[in-house]
Amino acid sequence: MNIESNFLDVKIMGREYRVACSPEEREALLAAVDLVDGKMRDIAQRTKNTIAERVAVMAALNIAHEHLSAPAPEIVAENAIDTCETRRRIDDMGARIDSVLAPQRQLDL
Repeated sequence: MNIESNFLDVKIMGREYRVACSPEEREALLAAVDLVDGKMRDIAQRTKNTIAERVAVMAALNIAHEHLSAPAPEIVAENAIDTCETRRRIDDMGARIDSVLAPQRQLDL
């Protein structure tokens, strides 16, 4: 297996990021990138704010609020959602994104 296949280059608000990502998680990560990019662009446009860190925090808060405010889905036995696994995967993606963004934060200072 090619080591490069475990990374995905993505663009959020015009900035490129390399994120660790297994081939099985590629589609989900691309969907997350689209969601975050769209939310950040919307917030940046509405607030006229160009400071990426502030826009990212506002986007994260908006996404978290939408997630926490959404009604819980009805779980059907054959389509049961493994929330522990889902949370683990989200936490893992967040940690990966944080590790990629850490050097970028140093540059923004």
